[in-house]
Amino acid sequence: MKIKLAKKEIIHFIGIGGIGMSGLSLIMKGQGFKVQGSDISNNKNIERLKKEKIKIYSGHSKKNLKDATIVVISSAIKNNNLELIEAKRKKIPIIRRGKMLASIVSLMKNIVVVGSHGKTTTTSLIASIFQETKIDPTIINGGVINSIKNTAKLGKSDWSILEADESDGSFVHISPTYSIITNIDREHMDFYKSMNDLKKYFIEFINKVPSFGKSFICIDDKINRQLLKSIKSKNFYTYGQKDNANLIIKNVKQYKSFSKFDLQVKLPNKDVLNIKDITIPLLGIHNIRNAVGAIGVALTVGIPIQKIKIGLKNFKGVQRRFNKIFTYNKIDFYDDYAHHPTEIKVVLQGVKQVFNEYEKVCIFQPHRISRLKDLKKDFTYAFKDADIVVLCPIYSAGEKIKLGFSYEDFARSIIKNSSVKLFMVENNHQLANYLKQNMYGKKIVVGMGAGSISNWIKELPDLL
Repeated sequence: MKIKLAKKEIIHFIGIGGIGMSGLSLIMKGQGFKVQGSDISNNKNIERLKKEKIKIYSGHSKKNLKDATIVVISSAIKNNNLELIEAKRKKIPIIRRGKMLASIVSLMKNIVVVGSHGKTTTTSLIASIFQETKIDPTIINGGVINSIKNTAKLGKSDWSILEADESDGSFVHISPTYSIITNIDREHMDFYKSMNDLKKYFIEFINKVPSFGKSFICIDDKINRQLLKSIKSKNFYTYGQKDNANLIIKNVKQYKSFSKFDLQVKLPNKDVLNIKDITIPLLGIHNIRNAVGAIGVALTVGIPIQKIKIGLKNFKGVQRRFNKIFTYNKIDFYDDYAHHPTEIKVVLQGVKQVFNEYEKVCIFQPHRISRLKDLKKDFTYAFKDADIVVLCPIYSAGEKIKLGFSYEDFARSIIKNSSVKLFMVENNHQLANYLKQNMYGKKIVVGMGAGSISNWIKELPDLL
């Protein structure tokens, strides 16, 4: 269903403070639509919306829908939400975020980034490359891009760069011109039910790319390699460290504040292209792969190599992606969004690569009871490249389900399967006390999780 929105519509976002909802509402406001929204808590996304003069209601209430003619919801909104019930009663059209996003970008040439991990960084790297050109794209991202100090930006050109959310399958509504598939992992199984189901969605998405566009698929990922066998037409290029990729990563060198690599580009009917000394201010082979996905698209749309290299070198980063927050007792504290076993593993591998002589402390807060239940065993093996794990209580994200096993036994399994020392804390004050007593010597500390752990890390300087 294509949505044609008249400018007189008043579009109400339920849960407007979410990262995806706030970004979409900003773009629609910029395009001239009347936008408003509600949320139960205040956060930085809402502060940014208020600066753009978007009307925000605190809390959910029937009254908030008095003038609304269209309601936008995300998968986070439950059926018992007061505003959703009222919208159904008043027969106001209710549109899911993914469909609304698809409608808004359908008239643009777009680059759509999907996958289980690395989407936000890849989207941001593409945006950084585009900043070196005269093209001014619309950007919708899943994290705050430091260079624009926001999650979204309305551009003046007919190009858009967006991160598409796979958590509820809504990414298949978007018709991409170019797409990047970073990787596929066991995630959001409350929606997909099986890995085959998850794969079908990605195959459908890849098959939507038109003949004049292209998909870029990372073949270092096992499930991505399986997908290639089911794709109807060979309208894609591959990238990674494997010799049969179209874009092959070579000569990787990693340092404490940047990574360097070469790239060999082998495209059909074209001469082999060797690009030397590409620099990104990021750690880890996973981020090199993210950069290569971005390079593939940029080369294909005709951005010169020199501009691509400058865009990557000048990348200002994304908030919550291995950002240094403060130093205490000469020990640096970092914050990262990693909340899935695969993400935890690759971040710690990257840290070990360049901080090998340091003792590595990981402060981990599990996010969602359902994710911990589904991936319990994988989590216990995810911390092998850490020395110490500080385990925080689970951030339930509103889930009311039972864990079904002892949290203490889970902690013991981490000690056994990842060969680490482990300490459990009940709150941020206990965390601060533990750190006061133990933070000395050559250490590096990384906070990980998608819940409140980021705020805990940022509040630590006052508590220490």
